[in-house]
Amino acid sequence: MPSVTRVDPKTIFTPDEWAKISKQSVFMGPLLVLSAWAVIIGAGALFIWMPNPITYVLAVMLIGTRQLGLAILEHEAAHGTLHPNAKVNDWLAEWLCGAAVGGSLKRYRPYHLTHHKYTEQPEDPDIGLSKPFPVTKGSIARKFMRDLTGQTFYKQRIAPFVKQLTGAKRKPPRVPDNPGLRFWVLNGVIIVVTSALGYWWAWLALWIVPMATWFPLVTRLRSMAEHAMVNTQEDPFTHARTTIANPLERLFIAPFWVHYHCEHHCFMYVPCYNLEKAHKLLLGKGFREQMRITKGYAEVLRRCGSKDVPAAA
Repeated sequence: MPSVTRVDPKTIFTPDEWAKISKQSVFMGPLLVLSAWAVIIGAGALFIWMPNPITYVLAVMLIGTRQLGLAILEHEAAHGTLHPNAKVNDWLAEWLCGAAVGGSLKRYRPYHLTHHKYTEQPEDPDIGLSKPFPVTKGSIARKFMRDLTGQTFYKQRIAPFVKQLTGAKRKPPRVPDNPGLRFWVLNGVIIVVTSALGYWWAWLALWIVPMATWFPLVTRLRSMAEHAMVNTQEDPFTHARTTIANPLERLFIAPFWVHYHCEHHCFMYVPCYNLEKAHKLLLGKGFREQMRITKGYAEVLRRCGSKDVPAAA
């Protein structure tokens, strides 16, 4: 099928407006990466300082969401908007974002740009994430249970590694890269530093557990909010959903303005830190009815779990 229709920003924004929302900052991208790691370290330190079930659950949720945040910043870099210098953009993504969670910018960038080119079309590589919805509430509950109990983590990350160790043939990636090396270099640093400080258990308890539980859950919820049941039409403003997130949702589910996904799909080279400005400008220009906007993630769950007949999980 042909690629989806694009929005010409010049037909919507004045030159001054477009210059403001499309401008990249030299400092914001690195500061966002730093902030993600600061929250991760702070959440871990909170549990170490006050070890109890409440602070542990809080740490797992905060760290898991910042792991998603690092993946989001790698996504930002795939569009070249994490830093105006292309080499700095890619280095930040590869070593301080993707490496932490096993991502590969070189492999992700062509995959993700194909998603933008064919959003919600048969050629969209992400169509499987949104196509099953709506499902029943029970189906969503089972999906979330698999996420929180580590089953999704095992299926996506451990099982392929086990197959490789047992000699199963693996299809070579289209883009050669070695994200596993970067993962273990960065995670090795985490292990050495935490062990040197006397917390040998911290990597497993405060890094792998969040990655195996909360990270898969918020990743699934993010994909549901972005594209499930958006009723895609020729109009580019219907290709993705914006979710109006409250402060708690931004803290525990949707970091780094990722919830402004309609704006991102319409103007995919606008840096994430300018998406809220783009959102406000669009509303001021009367685009609210044209856009797919949902208030809060509870409403996303209600819509995606609205099927009233039994469905396979």
